Amino acid sequence: MIRFDQVGKRYANGHVGLHELTFRVRQGEFLFVTGHSGAGKSTLLRLLLAMERPTSGKLLLAGQDLSTISTAQIPFLRRQIGVVFQNHQLLFDRSVFDNVALPLQILGLGREEIARRVGTALERVSLHDKAELFPADLSTGQQQRVGIARAVVHQPALLLADEPTGNLDPRLAAEIMGVFEDINRLGTTVLIASHDLALIARMRHRMLTLQRGRLIGDGEAA
Repeated sequence: MIRFDQVGKRYANGHVGLHELTFRVRQGEFLFVTGHSGAGKSTLLRLLLAMERPTSGKLLLAGQDLSTISTAQIPFLRRQIGVVFQNHQLLFDRSVFDNVALPLQILGLGREEIARRVGTALERVSLHDKAELFPADLSTGQQQRVGIARAVVHQPALLLADEPTGNLDPRLAAEIMGVFEDINRLGTTVLIASHDLALIARMRHRMLTLQRGRLIGDGEAA
């Protein structure tokens, strides 16, 4: 599903974000990308979202070359991707239902279809009884679950998460990772950027390790 072939990213100021990365991710795989601050994790995610373009090499996502993708094609590409942020970026003046429904409203889906999909997404994250509440009524862990439901409500093929457990205690972090595994079991490819090595090791999935923009490790976490 994802193919990096000698992908490099050099910025205008001369900083090199990624050095000739080469790896592949199969459809339905679950993997982590880890490394210290500045290792290149965020650059990798931005390239997959076509927020930035590689300066060398070839990057393919579902057969589409992100090195040459046109600006007009980017919105269609992003419909295949769900994104979960560390701070979940919820709208606190809208209900849980409305927060999760937002991507579907942007796509122009009908009211009944939106209700069905939002209900399914909230069921997946065990928040089916919280639809009418507001984010401020929820715990931090529940707010993050709403963010996950919003990311998967449009049924993306790929789910990206950027430090999704960074603000959570170990118990809640483990719960959230369990939610990601449940989503992965339904066929969604899941790629999580995280520096929590202890949590990653307990989950025993593939781990890509970056250091100063270079891939220095690719295998199951020890």
